[in-house]
Amino acid sequence: MIGLSLNFVIDLQLFSEEKTEKATPKRRREAREKGQVLQSKEINSAIIVIVSFLCLRIFGNHMLSNLLSFSNSFYKEYFLKSDMFNTGDISILMMRIVGIMVIVVGPITGFILIFGVAASYLQLGFLFTTKTLEFKLSRLNPIEGFKKIISKRSLVELLKSIFKIVVIGYLIYKYAISEIYNIFKLLELSIESIVTYIGGIVFNVGIRSGIALLILAIFDYGYQWWDYEKNLKMSKQEVKEEYKQTEGNPQIKSKIKEKQRQMAMRRMMQDVPKADVIITNPTHFAIALKYDKEMYEAPYVLAKGADLIAKNIKDIAKKHGVPTVENKPLAQTLYNTVEIGQIIPEELYQAVAEVLAYVYSLKY
Repeated sequence: MIGLSLNFVIDLQLFSEEKTEKATPKRRREAREKGQVLQSKEINSAIIVIVSFLCLRIFGNHMLSNLLSFSNSFYKEYFLKSDMFNTGDISILMMRIVGIMVIVVGPITGFILIFGVAASYLQLGFLFTTKTLEFKLSRLNPIEGFKKIISKRSLVELLKSIFKIVVIGYLIYKYAISEIYNIFKLLELSIESIVTYIGGIVFNVGIRSGIALLILAIFDYGYQWWDYEKNLKMSKQEVKEEYKQTEGNPQIKSKIKEKQRQMAMRRMMQDVPKADVIITNPTHFAIALKYDKEMYEAPYVLAKGADLIAKNIKDIAKKHGVPTVENKPLAQTLYNTVEIGQIIPEELYQAVAEVLAYVYSLKY
């Protein structure tokens, strides 16, 4: 019996810690600050592959002509005169090699950087954090490292790698088979034509590989979103604790509100002796009115209350000699429509003026 009871308690504890609640804005903000963001690296990879091969297509002739021009120049000016080389010639040659590399590789590198940064920005926005660079002893834990190796995420990454290898391998195989009979004809072509022909095959394989990677990236983004939301989920207890941290303990908050209400009530009661008249209905409502033409253009409510508060207002008024006038319709309307500190609405001017005229006639 004891064993059954213990098992029941443990199950309840496990259930209470189950993360079933959606992440709060605060939880998402903290995760982002730690570098935990929604991102699919496959999108970056696919875009970089597609952009790279499109750049090869666009700038291919430009690159090829520059390389051939440099090769001819190198052959004539340096290779045939290698026995006449000196230190100055070598430094000039190195500068020319660097220059041709910038001309050939520069445009492709520039476009890859631009589109790579754009792909990351569209997913992450602007994000700079050093949290991911902080040293943590847990990263040196071999057990934790082994868990990561055999984790679900590692399995997903393995499946993605297999998919890439299979797709790219299939595309290369398909083009190799379809072009196998044309390979023998290459011997009859010029070097420039051979390079152009091979470049066309590489471009077709590359673009199709990029499209396949982009399709994979779309599915991967969906998986990353699901996994990200799942990891951010909170238990009911975590939501309660966060609420306490941000909004304060509900019990303390309730006590503060009660204290504020009491202080407001005390201030209101202190203003009752300043009133010109107390209008009642006669038992349920009591409204204290004051007319000070230097402050407001019309009479305003100093205090109001129902039942016990109304009784207290009438008692204080009686103690300080403030007149009380019974007017049930006017009392109900004032209580329901005018807040403390507000002037009376225009439609009540006549009724209140008659009451004040009566009160002033008693005084003077």
